[in-house]
Amino acid sequence: MMDLNTTLFLLICGGYFFGLFFDRLKLPSILGMLIFGIFASLTIGNYASPLLWEVEPSLKSFALTIILLRAGLGIKKESLRKNGTSALLMSFLPATLETIVLTLALHSLLSFSLLTALLTATMLTAVSPAVIVPAMLDLTARNRGNKKDIPSLILAGASIDDVLAITLFSLLLHGLTGEAFSPQEIALMTPLALVTAVVAGAFVGRVSIYYFSKHPEKVRDTEKVLLLLVGAFFLISLGEIIHIASLLAIMTAGFIILEKNSDIAARIAEKLSKIWVFAEIILFVLIGFSLDLSAALYAGPRGVLIILIGVSVRSIGVWISTIPSRHLTKKERLFCVCAYIPKATVQAALGGVALSHGLPEGDIILALAVISILITAPVGLIGIRLGSTYLLTDES
Repeated sequence: MMDLNTTLFLLICGGYFFGLFFDRLKLPSILGMLIFGIFASLTIGNYASPLLWEVEPSLKSFALTIILLRAGLGIKKESLRKNGTSALLMSFLPATLETIVLTLALHSLLSFSLLTALLTATMLTAVSPAVIVPAMLDLTARNRGNKKDIPSLILAGASIDDVLAITLFSLLLHGLTGEAFSPQEIALMTPLALVTAVVAGAFVGRVSIYYFSKHPEKVRDTEKVLLLLVGAFFLISLGEIIHIASLLAIMTAGFIILEKNSDIAARIAEKLSKIWVFAEIILFVLIGFSLDLSAALYAGPRGVLIILIGVSVRSIGVWISTIPSRHLTKKERLFCVCAYIPKATVQAALGGVALSHGLPEGDIILALAVISILITAPVGLIGIRLGSTYLLTDES
C-alpha cells in the first residue's frame, strides 16, 4: 500500500504528461488527464493510499475556487450592460431546458427516481469553466469578439449557470441523504443563499482591493493571490446557507476587484492561471481515478444518448437566449452555441459526490459524469477553436 505522498506524486506526474501529450495532439489536455486517471485506477487503484479519499473533497473545492475566481476576474460590468438580457437568459434558460429533458430521459432510460434523476441532471447540465474560462480569456487577449463583448457574455452566462447548478445540486443532495428541506424552506433558502453570497463576496472583494491599493508596493502579486484565496476559503466556511452558494460569492469577489482596479485584477488572474495548472490536474485525474468501469459499461449507449439529448436541448436554449442581442450575427450566435457545449469541471467535482454519500445510483452517476466529459470536452473545445476562426471577426 502506497502512502498519500507517493499516490499524489504518481497521479500528478502522470496527469501532467498525459495532458501535455493530448495538448500536442490539439486535443483538450483535460481529456488526457481524465484518461490517465482511468488508467491509473486500473493499474494502481488497489494500492493507493486510503487517505486520498479523505482529502479529495478539499482538493476539488480548491480547484473550483481557482477557476471561478478567474471567471469573476474576467467579467466586466460594461459587457453585462451591453448584453444584459442575453447574459441573464444564458445563465439559466439553457440549463433549465436541459435539466427538464435530462430528468425525463434519466427516469425513462435508466429507471432513476425523479428526485435522483433531477439531482443527476443538475450535475450534467453545468458547462465547464475549465474549458470556457481559459478559452474566453484567450479570445479577449487576441481581440476576437471583443467589439460585441462575446467572450464576456459567455463568461458571465456560463459562470452563473454553474453556480445555479451547484446550488440546486446541493439542495437536492440534502433531500436524498435524509436531510430534506421542505419546499417552503427551499423557496426561502435559495434566494437568501444567493443574495447573501453576493453581499459576502462583494465585501471580500472590496476589502481586498482596498488593502491592495493602499499598500501597492508592500504587497506583492503572489501575496495578493494568497490573501484572496484566504478570503475565498473564508467564504466557503461561512456556514450552511452561504455554503451552497459560496462559489457565487467567490466569483463576485473577483468581479468587484476587476471593477475597482483592472490592473491588479489582470496581475492576480495571471498568477491564478499558473496555480490552475496544478488544480486542473488534480481535478480531472481524480474523477478518472474514481470511475467504476462496470458502471460505465452499464450506462453505455444509453448514457451517450442521454448526454447527446442534453447537449442538443442546451444548444436550442443558447440560440433562443441570444435572440435579444440583435447586434449579434447568426455566425456569432452559433459560436455562443459551440462555447456552451463543453462539460468538465462541475462534472469532475460533483460526479463522485452521490457515490461518496452512499446513493445506490452513485456509480452510474459518476459514469455519466465521465461520459459527458469524454464526449463534450473535445467537441466543445474544437468547436470554440474553429468557431473563433470562422465565426468571429478579427478586430485587431
